[in-house]
Amino acid sequence: MHSSLPAATGEPSAMKIATFNVNNINLLAWLREAAPDVVCLQELKAAQRDFPNDEIARTGYASAWVGQKTWNGVAILARGTEPVVTRTALPGDPADTQSRYIEAAINGVLIASLYAPNGNPQPGPKFAYKLAWLARLARHAKSLQKSGAPVVLAGDYNVVPTPFDIYPTRSWDKDALVQPESRAAFAKIVKQGWTDAIRELHPDAPMYTFWHYMRNRWSRDAGLRLDHLLLSEAAANRLKRAGVDRAVRGLPNASDHAPAWIELGSARRSRSARRA
Repeated sequence: MHSSLPAATGEPSAMKIATFNVNNINLLAWLREAAPDVVCLQELKAAQRDFPNDEIARTGYASAWVGQKTWNGVAILARGTEPVVTRTALPGDPADTQSRYIEAAINGVLIASLYAPNGNPQPGPKFAYKLAWLARLARHAKSLQKSGAPVVLAGDYNVVPTPFDIYPTRSWDKDALVQPESRAAFAKIVKQGWTDAIRELHPDAPMYTFWHYMRNRWSRDAGLRLDHLLLSEAAANRLKRAGVDRAVRGLPNASDHAPAWIELGSARRSRSARRA
């Protein structure tokens, strides 16, 4: 479904928004414990009909999702209210059938859950698709930024923005996640005026969100920061807190990602005040 950008009304005093590449759809225990107001999910690995909507509804969340068997699939959950879906695909390529983007208005904030392509192996067609997809995201993000509405672009970007966002290593040097072209594509979006919320409030900590299953990378804290929440200027002015629920990664049968989250409030604060 596609529609024009809704008016921002009814700002809550606080809204906790989380993004989580679940690597499956088993997330009910985390939902009950963390209790975010909005959840952006990626890599559902479930066809449209197989999304556990009834089970999630019993935890108090309404869902909007675009499923896809095997690897993709994105969803937005809202606690106590229905997401008003505005898009179920990233614009710019009608031939793209991969389920990687959904967008909805929730309590006056426009929120997108996105799952950018991995891009491996590179170079090659998968890397070209990744860069083309990020270019489409940049074009759409620019229009959202210009709207003046509070917007949150949350998800697994499959980009390590800088060397600070990955543990000291050379083992990833040929990976699509760290290539200069990938980093430049992410930086192009941020330069439109978006705030990287996690880095904004944690400038001196790595804040990893992903630890590969192989080579004991979790136990060694050999992590990468792949999951980001980018805030439009109107949303960034309401940023109060941000973090990563690292402990979720260490649970049995865990995803290789940990949830990242922000809290928005109604108070308007300057960037320097937010960092204080």
